[in-house]
This record gives sequence, structure tokens and C-alpha cells, in this order.
Amino acid sequence: MSILTIERKVLEKNDVVAEQNRKLFAKNDLFVINLVSSPGSGKTSILERTLEYLSSSLRVAVVEGDVQTDFDAQRIAKYNVPVVQIVTNGGCHLEAKLVQDSLSTFVLENVDLLVIENVGNLVCPANYDLGEAMKVVVVSTTEGDDKPLKYPGMFHNASVLIVNKIDLVPYVNSDPEVIKKNALQINPALKIFETSCTTNKGIPEWGEWLRSQTKKRSA
Repeated sequence: MSILTIERKVLEKNDVVAEQNRKLFAKNDLFVINLVSSPGSGKTSILERTLEYLSSSLRVAVVEGDVQTDFDAQRIAKYNVPVVQIVTNGGCHLEAKLVQDSLSTFVLENVDLLVIENVGNLVCPANYDLGEAMKVVVVSTTEGDDKPLKYPGMFHNASVLIVNKIDLVPYVNSDPEVIKKNALQINPALKIFETSCTTNKGIPEWGEWLRSQTKKRSA
């Protein structure tokens, strides 16, 4: 019981800061997504393709979360967007306060879309609100069909599912239709995209949806 109490207090404290973040984002007409997945699903590659697609139409900033190194931030910086790396030093997820502390890096009134790329983990990030408008969960075809059933909390709390590495379907024992079926079983309201960062399949559809959601916030 004491463990549950401690966890509840930690989450309650996080939620207070997340709400502060959310109000700040709203004040600046900023659309914020929390990009989550297990390690190796292709989050950073999707983000790179997304930045390429949106470069001429939206002002994007990125918060990168990782256990160690700033490799992902280096990759994103090549696209000439504001980016800050949060290194958790072993922590398995980002927290609202870490995101809040990183926001001073940006001039928020000059940003339309903020992408928070979370630490690769399908468990802990599901429970931590960062103040985002929505969570976007990425699953790759190389991970198999059962990720939604194994990690239902993440899929229940997400608003969007990206099934990535769709070009590898002929070479892996995975069926995108089963992935989607399992995910919709957990959360029937999920918006779903299929993408390949190698062939660019699905990136324009994903990019246009992001653009439409961002413009809604600023309308």
C-alpha cells in the first residue's frame, strides 16, 4: 500500500506541472505531441521525414529524451529546427518538470508544433502527462503483432498509432492488419497511419494530418 501511495504522490506532482505546461502551450497556440514507442521502432527516423515534409509550412521545435547521449538531437539539428536534448541518465521516461525546464530554450511564440520524442519505453511514459495535446505511439512491423496487447496502457492513452517499417512486411512474421486490429481492440478511437521512412510511404498523409491539427490550434 505504501508503494502505491508514493507512486500516486509522484504522479499527482507531475500532473500539476503538466497542467502548467498545457496552459503555457495554449497561451502560445502551440500544438504539442508526445512521441512514444519501444526502442528501435523508428521514432527519430519518422521525425526526420516529418521535418522534411513540414519544413516549408510549419515552425517546428523538438525536445529529445534519451537515457544516454545526444545522438538523436544531433540528427534533428541537421534540419535547422530548435532542439534540446534531455538525458535522463537511466530514467525510463520524461517527466513534466524536465519538459518544463527545457522550454526556456525555445521562443514559444515562434513555434507552431512542438514534438517531444520520449525515451524508448512502452510502459512508464504511458502514465506521465507532459502537458501534450496527445500521445502518438509508434510500433514497427519488426516488433510483431502483439505489442498493443502486451502494453495496453500505452495504446489506451494514445490518440494516434503509427505502424512503421511497412516496407519490411514481406520479410518479417508480422501482419499490419493484426497490429491495427489489436490496437483498436484496446482503443477504438485511435487514428492510424502506416509509414515507411525508406520509401516515404504514409509520410505525406501523416504530415498533412499534423498540419491540419496544428492549424486548428492557431485558428
